[in-house]
Amino acid sequence: METTQRDELSSFLSVLPPVDFCCVYGSTLHPNNQDKSKMVDYILGVSDPMQWHSQNLKMNSDHYASWMVHLGGARLITNVADKVGVGVHFNPFVNWNDRKLKYGVVRMHDLVQDILDWNRFYLSGRLQKPVHMLVDNLDIENVNSVNKRAAISAALLLLPSKFTEKDLYAKICSLSYMGDLRMFFAEDTNKVNKIVKGQFDLFQSMYKPFLEECETKNLLRFSSAEASHSKLVQDSNLSATRSLVSSLPASVRSQMGKSLGEKKFVSETGRVMREVCIGSREEAAKCMGNVMKRRVMVSSARQAVSGFLAVGAINATMYLSQKMRKAWNSRA
Repeated sequence: METTQRDELSSFLSVLPPVDFCCVYGSTLHPNNQDKSKMVDYILGVSDPMQWHSQNLKMNSDHYASWMVHLGGARLITNVADKVGVGVHFNPFVNWNDRKLKYGVVRMHDLVQDILDWNRFYLSGRLQKPVHMLVDNLDIENVNSVNKRAAISAALLLLPSKFTEKDLYAKICSLSYMGDLRMFFAEDTNKVNKIVKGQFDLFQSMYKPFLEECETKNLLRFSSAEASHSKLVQDSNLSATRSLVSSLPASVRSQMGKSLGEKKFVSETGRVMREVCIGSREEAAKCMGNVMKRRVMVSSARQAVSGFLAVGAINATMYLSQKMRKAWNSRA
C-alpha cells in the first residue's frame, strides 16, 4: 500500500479514542481500486470495549444508533456485542472526509482467542484474507501466523490431490462463508472468486512462507508455475491427513473427535494428548466441513441479530438492502 493511501486511511483514527490494533480490508485493498465511493472497512482492537465506547460516545455519538445511546450507552453497546453477537460491535454508514466507513470494535482478548482457536470463527476468518494493518501494538500479525497455517490445512483437506494456486486461495477464502446465512440471500454468489481475482498477488505474498513449510514437510509440491495457474499436488494418504488435522485449532479437533472418536497417547514430554481417529481422508474432510459450517452459521446468525440491534432498524434495513441488491445482481 502506498504511503499516501496509508496516511489517508490512518487519519480516521485521529478522531477516535486510541486503539491497540487496526486493520482495513475489502475492496480498499484492490490494487486498481480508485473508487472513493466504496465503503472502507476497519477492524479496531481495544483492551476495554466499554471504556472505549464510552469515550467514543463523547467524541462521535452520531456513529451509534440513537436508542442505544439513550437507553444504555457504552454498557448496552458492549453487552449486545458480547451476549447477542460474537464480541464485535459494528458502526456502519459513518461519513468522514467524503468517505463512507464501517468499523468494528473488538476486545483484544477475544480477537486473539478467535485467531488461535476459531471459537467463533468470525474475525479469524476475516484475517485469513488480505488485510492491511495500520496499528499493531500487540504483534497480531505474528499471532495470525497460527491462523493462516490452520487455514491452509483446512483448505488442503477440502481440496483434491491436484489443484491450482487460485483454487487454494479460493478454498481458504470460502472457509468463513461455509454455512453463512447471508450467502443464501444477501451476498454476491461470486464473492469468493472476485476477492481472489482482485487480490491474488496479496494472497500469494501472504501465504508463500506457509506453502514453503508444506513443501518442506512433503505435504504438497508445485508441479508447474504459471502465474495464477500454478499447479500443485498434495499427498492424500492417511499420514498426511493426520498431519493436516493436527494443525487445526484445538476446538475444531475436539468437535471432530466427538464425531469420529479420539485416542489418547503420551507425548515425548510426558503429556497425555488426544488425537482424532481418522479412517479416511474423505471422512475427515466431511467432518471438518460440517464443524465449520455449524460454527459459521451460528456466528453469522448471532452477528446479524446483534447488528440489527446495534445500528437500528433503519440503518440495518439500508445495509441489508444494499447487500441483497448485490446478491440478486450476481444471480441475474
